[in-house]
Amino acid sequence: MKPKTLALIALLVIGIAGSVIWLIINDYNERQDNMATSVTEAVMYKNSSCQCCDKWATYMGRYGYNISVQPVSNMPEIKDKFYIPSDMESCHTTLIDGYTVEGHVPVEDINRLLDERPQAVGISAPGMPSSSPGMNTSFNTPYDVYLIDQKGNSQIYASH
Repeated sequence: MKPKTLALIALLVIGIAGSVIWLIINDYNERQDNMATSVTEAVMYKNSSCQCCDKWATYMGRYGYNISVQPVSNMPEIKDKFYIPSDMESCHTTLIDGYTVEGHVPVEDINRLLDERPQAVGISAPGMPSSSPGMNTSFNTPYDVYLIDQKGNSQIYASH
């Protein structure tokens, strides 16, 4: 192999390794910055076979949320009971301090919701966004989190 080719490969490996290290450090620092000062209790309803829901609950636990997982066989009834419009549905429904959190919503959006306390049913990351917490099947794939009002209307609350 030519020396220039080896040098380019070495630079590429160093760049990738540096990026991975940066992501790890950034995630650790973000978790420390966002750590809740006290435990917040929550109840998550999900289908018993859904594993990404469990990953999201674990993610939330790192930020001081104690998620009680309730496997159910009637998710459509849960969505109706907590006023989640069909276009805002995701794989799990969580109740946190008087709000409904639908799907893989990032902790910073939940913290903002609890700080601002808007007149709303809750927030949703509809579907199962591939780069959302608990999914992590891709990086930097944009998605939106929506605020849902009492009439079932929604508006963008945060973009990721």
